Amino acid sequence: MANKVLVGVSGGVDSSVSAAILKEKGYEVTGAFMKNWEDDDGTPYCSVKEDFLDAARVCDKLNIELIQLNFSKEYKEKVFEYFLASLKEGKTPNPDIFCNKFIKFEAFYDYAMTNNFDNIATGHYCQLEQKNDEYLLKKSKDQSKDQTYFLNDIKKEVLKKCIFPIGNIEKSEVRKIAKDKKLVTFDKKDSTGICFIGERPFPDFLSNYLPQKKGDIFDENSNLIGKHNGVHFYTLGQRQGLGIGGVKGSSEQPWYVAAKDNLNNSLTVVQDNNHPLLLNSELKVKKINWLISKLPNLNNLNCKIRYRQKDQLCSLEETSNGWVVSFEEPQRAITPGQSIVFYDGDTCLGGGEID
Repeated sequence: MANKVLVGVSGGVDSSVSAAILKEKGYEVTGAFMKNWEDDDGTPYCSVKEDFLDAARVCDKLNIELIQLNFSKEYKEKVFEYFLASLKEGKTPNPDIFCNKFIKFEAFYDYAMTNNFDNIATGHYCQLEQKNDEYLLKKSKDQSKDQTYFLNDIKKEVLKKCIFPIGNIEKSEVRKIAKDKKLVTFDKKDSTGICFIGERPFPDFLSNYLPQKKGDIFDENSNLIGKHNGVHFYTLGQRQGLGIGGVKGSSEQPWYVAAKDNLNNSLTVVQDNNHPLLLNSELKVKKINWLISKLPNLNNLNCKIRYRQKDQLCSLEETSNGWVVSFEEPQRAITPGQSIVFYDGDTCLGGGEID
């Protein structure tokens, strides 16, 4: 009897091809469209209706059942409320990591297991390798699309029930498969940005939930050079949207956010993209979610402090207050609230939130 698989079908090309591959391999496939956000129904920025129609067309073409799952309540409570709370603390959170942790690999996973599915599948670009009784999360074949960074905080126990059908395929091949199978999503644009914000400007969205609060912008010598609308609208290293014109005695070079003072609602900005105030050789992490049972040599690891960053050499030391990460080379704009993710070659070891 074929394994029953519940595949998350988002209305995009990656999940469409994932479903098609599973069907072709003989799995008993059911598609599931997850609705995780409701506040924007009917607005130009919300594509959920169009995405559902595309998911339905794909499942119809593949002759598989499509069900709808509404995780809006779980998303708001576990992802969005944390997102807002972190911003209020002056951090820059990554809600996509928490969406994977609490929605796709918890709520969705729990639904599948409760309803007698053998596995779940998603269109993430990553791979699994079974080593004895352990399932290792590996980088995808298409390194430019690898999404292990976003999966660093899921429970390692769920991996043995996961299937990532496109992890060993290049993105160009995924689109070719979709076109050959006449799936309507073959040339659909990939979604970008934070899932619930979509294509809209970040400050415009955020102002619906967090009030603007005028504050001061200082240069590195504590000279007042501008005003801002609230530190939660800005992230370390940011260049755009500062609204700083010509400053007397300064060059015409762009300005970058080098420090955020959440208590006093002020920003410090500098003009050199690699200014010393933007560089640090270590960071702290309170808690690390390990995806492996046995830790490797902590003095010789690779890591990323942001998505698409090249792997950086680092060492890791456990303290009474968490972990200290030391880098071989200084890192630019280390950002509290973002995640640091550790690797041993192509194996994702896990990660944690930068303190």
